[in-house]
Amino acid sequence: MACLGFGTRGQYKDQTLQQSEEFAGPKGRDSYANTFQLSEVARNPNMERLRNNYLFPEISTREMEHIKKYPNEEVISLGIGDTTAPIPDIIASAMSDYARSLSTPEGYRGYGAEQGNKALRQAIAQAFYGDLAVKGTEVFVSDGSQCDISRIQLLLGSEMTIAVQDPSFPAYIDSSVIIGQAGDFHPKTGKYRNIEYMKCGPQNHFFPDLWNTPRTDIIFFCSPNNPTGHAASREQLELLIEFARENGSIIVYDIAYAAYITDGSPRSIYEIPGAREVAIEVSSFSKSAGFTGVRLGWTVVPDELLYSNGFPVVNDFNRIICTCFNGASNIAQAGGLACLSPEGVSARRSVVDYYKENAQILLDTFSYLGLKAYGGVNAPYVWVHFPGLRSWDVFSEILGKTHIITVPGSGFGPGGEEFIRVTAFGHRETILEASTRLKSLFL
Repeated sequence: MACLGFGTRGQYKDQTLQQSEEFAGPKGRDSYANTFQLSEVARNPNMERLRNNYLFPEISTREMEHIKKYPNEEVISLGIGDTTAPIPDIIASAMSDYARSLSTPEGYRGYGAEQGNKALRQAIAQAFYGDLAVKGTEVFVSDGSQCDISRIQLLLGSEMTIAVQDPSFPAYIDSSVIIGQAGDFHPKTGKYRNIEYMKCGPQNHFFPDLWNTPRTDIIFFCSPNNPTGHAASREQLELLIEFARENGSIIVYDIAYAAYITDGSPRSIYEIPGAREVAIEVSSFSKSAGFTGVRLGWTVVPDELLYSNGFPVVNDFNRIICTCFNGASNIAQAGGLACLSPEGVSARRSVVDYYKENAQILLDTFSYLGLKAYGGVNAPYVWVHFPGLRSWDVFSEILGKTHIITVPGSGFGPGGEEFIRVTAFGHRETILEASTRLKSLFL
């Protein structure tokens, strides 16, 4: 493989520091202060602790800047994990029919239950959890798992200590900063003082060394992991449950990509005995049904999950939902029910299989180039290693020379340095073209 043309590491401006400007307005802090009348309200100090723009809007901003610079080039996005395949007709038709019924006196419905349509809650419990003892009353339908992560943070409050996989989905850390759990940021380490970063890389099979991990109240854990694509094995999850039980911790377990698991790894943490006493699970229809714009997900809070004083967590989460949320769209929930019909399940499986084929094309491409890539088997993401190089530099080099958007691994935490994430969400011809461009850059 030809040498990637990065030069020395010090040759490039540190883009992560560039991102950390406290005020991103077009005129700058002093200009705004001199132009507009200031209120007497102090800024939330937790917001000031956020070091960067949120990762994915930052990626979009850089994509727009690149398009402006190269207006005649076709930019391929393998970055933000947005779905591209159409919503299956049986699912879209169910939503369309429901929307049309709202124009009739017989079909009109207003507010629904904040916790979600009873039939959908029961259908999720039966279709996704089968004989795992999850009840419909433990399922809370929402507008997506990312929104639920913030609601869970509101439930937990600012005094909780937390642990996250490193690398991990940025919303876990950013929501912790906003709610007041994170403490001060240490620029040298790229970490917040009060967050425990659990290293999950190839050297430890993408699973943390739990017995050398300090106790925290809350453990955020995503499987299949975003960004690495690793699905935790049954043995790994048994260790995680044992660790949480011994420490009296609560796991917030994110299974947004569970539909992509094909190697027998658990799709739900509740497949592991004892999990109902230590785990909340969040999930979504976004990446299997193309609902990234429709917005529909759910959270399971088991009745057995209790606070230290014996009070059921589910009761407080119900109060949070009733206070902060008016319920998911009735139209989206009609689509959710169609997703769980036999025809809907088959259609969603076809969509997932299509993206998994895309992932295999990307894995084959990086293997051909002699680059070590992970994931792509149980997840729609490929995690590519560039030893000794900063991930924002790799991002910029690939974008500048191939017009392909990726995601720098450091955006997912310090453990993501030297990696980029590439998504398999895309049309087949786009994935094939990206493969050709990457080969032309690296060979």
